[in-house]
Amino acid sequence: MAWQEKQLGQALAVVAPTSIYSPTSGTSIITSIVICNYSATADAFSIYLDDDGTTYTDATALYRDVVIPANTTIQIDCHWGMSNTSGNLAIDAVTASRINITVFGVEIT
Repeated sequence: MAWQEKQLGQALAVVAPTSIYSPTSGTSIITSIVICNYSATADAFSIYLDDDGTTYTDATALYRDVVIPANTTIQIDCHWGMSNTSGNLAIDAVTASRINITVFGVEIT
């Protein structure tokens, strides 16, 4: 087995939930997520994990409408496994293009 630590995804959050990462093969472990609100206004974000599809609702929300102050960066340390190529980690925000989210982890092949 080969382990590769890497940036798994990065995107500006938009109003509609959007996939930021889906495993291509093997198993992936999401180890941290960095959320940066680079605007001068507070905003809120949500993170969803659907292990076998693209349902982004309260049923798959890991973080829901979390307020992040203006000009602030936070890091979420985690250990979320994904092994289904149909699974998706998705993000959204209350206001489009104020929050940048970067996902780091390990792909095991």
